[in-house]
Amino acid sequence: NSATYAAAKVGVDKLIAGLPELATVANVRGEQVFQVASESLTNDNLLTLAKRVSALAKQSDVDGIVITHGTDTVEETAYFLTLVERTSKPIVMVASMRPGTALSADGALNLFDAVAVAGSKDAVGKGVLLTMNDTIESGRDVSKNINIKTNAFSSQWGPLGMIVEGNNYWFRAPVKRHTAQSEFNMDEFETLAAVEVVYGY
Repeated sequence: NSATYAAAKVGVDKLIAGLPELATVANVRGEQVFQVASESLTNDNLLTLAKRVSALAKQSDVDGIVITHGTDTVEETAYFLTLVERTSKPIVMVASMRPGTALSADGALNLFDAVAVAGSKDAVGKGVLLTMNDTIESGRDVSKNINIKTNAFSSQWGPLGMIVEGNNYWFRAPVKRHTAQSEFNMDEFETLAAVEVVYGY
């Protein structure tokens, strides 16, 4: 069955262990920030994720970050991270439209591609990205346009690039302000949130 499944059932360690090919493109380690179906993500979840991504981006032994995510709200999370992360390191969102039990499961290849893009020097400075269905989309512009096909996500401006056998090919660079040039800063977000609470009435 390619349409009916339970979300958030497979942990990150199991995902990585089930795809030994990842070791051919990068030194991969996993971390379970939380395990929640994406339609149930809260603002607190988003802040927790953004703070962890910000901390990881500051580490010298981290070249890129891949975030596995459900498709229901991956575009919203990608947009949020585009606004609040201050880094030139690649942050790559990845999801799958079909469960691993489906005959035409897309998760394994999507994850492999995401790791390949996150580890690529060509992805540096391009902001938050979404890799699915062999394409590289801007996290700021991507949206879900259909819920039953593997090419569910696209941007009205077209993809930034494509992925072929682990190699990424870029058509264009994102032109809108993002990540390192953002007016927001995750490290100051707690202060900003406190001010909003005080003057929000």
